[in-house]
Amino acid sequence: MSHEPPISDRLPALAASGGKLDRLVRDGVRRVGAGAVWAVGDAGGAAGQGSHGVLGQGPYARLSPGPDTRYDLASLTKIVALWPCAGVLWQSGRLPLDEPLGHYWPAAAGQPSGVVTARQLLAHTAGLLPRANFERRYGRNPAAIRAGVLAAPLHRTPGTAVEYTDRAAVLLGHLVEHLGGAPLDELAARWIWRPLGMADTRYGPLGPGDAAHTAPTEYDEAAGAHLRGIVHDPSARLLGGVSGNAGAFSTARDLARFLTALLDPPPGLSWGEPWIAESLREQTGGLTPARGLSWLCAPGTDPADGAFVHYGFTGTGIWISRRLGRWALLLTNKVHYDRETQPLTDLRNAFRAAVLG
Repeated sequence: MSHEPPISDRLPALAASGGKLDRLVRDGVRRVGAGAVWAVGDAGGAAGQGSHGVLGQGPYARLSPGPDTRYDLASLTKIVALWPCAGVLWQSGRLPLDEPLGHYWPAAAGQPSGVVTARQLLAHTAGLLPRANFERRYGRNPAAIRAGVLAAPLHRTPGTAVEYTDRAAVLLGHLVEHLGGAPLDELAARWIWRPLGMADTRYGPLGPGDAAHTAPTEYDEAAGAHLRGIVHDPSARLLGGVSGNAGAFSTARDLARFLTALLDPPPGLSWGEPWIAESLREQTGGLTPARGLSWLCAPGTDPADGAFVHYGFTGTGIWISRRLGRWALLLTNKVHYDRETQPLTDLRNAFRAAVLG
């Protein structure tokens, strides 16, 4: 019989400098190639954190990541910007989760997307086309892209399959801006980042001073340089850098504040307990992969365990378990080196298992 203490009591040892998590990330970045910043914590904040490796190749090899290094969050934007904004609108009665979009959004009325619901968009069960291909389909004008997403035919019947697609977040971001009466970056700053003291978090493009503290992503032929402070995601770039699917930059320091708030929402938070509880439960009715609202049930866990994760294509990831009262983050700029995903997947799975079981 194992005499190991219950997981709720193991966090201090796990999180210690030179402890299990620190060693795991230190060894993992050698296989991943990219440097990494990690942190774990609970409702009281960060219990431990660390960083290993360097920020990149060439001139970036002299720079080390840390808690104040900005990362291109990629699809973590869906969690850090879009999802809480949707929560504000839901809690204030402006965003009905289960009413077809066309019933209350004039732009969606009569469009194929008008039959889907906000809940289906958040759970990736809306049946939208799985790939973006915005420039090829709609050109480079942001208004034409948004109109194209609204008018695109459905890929399958809503509610019949889970298919992750950036189109869902682009469409929901457009709806949130309509209902909120302001651009998404303004709403996110007003409703989420400023109330939580997330001073490092913002949409790009970043100014030179901020970009100098940002992890570089992929080499861009048009720019003739590695992207740094300019969103990596091509769809978000076409939309001016502000989109529901990608575009935000943040630090481990700020994400720790955000994740702590999910376990202990500050009084008066306009997207607090009702929205968090609604979102962090399985919403996909037995379809796979199981998802909550915006969040993915963590691979390797039972949906009933209540462990959720979201990843970003650039190499970022965050985890939350309200049952265990624990959160974790692991930030890399893996895409700066290559798009080989398996080494990072292996590290993420080992990290999740160590933190959440």
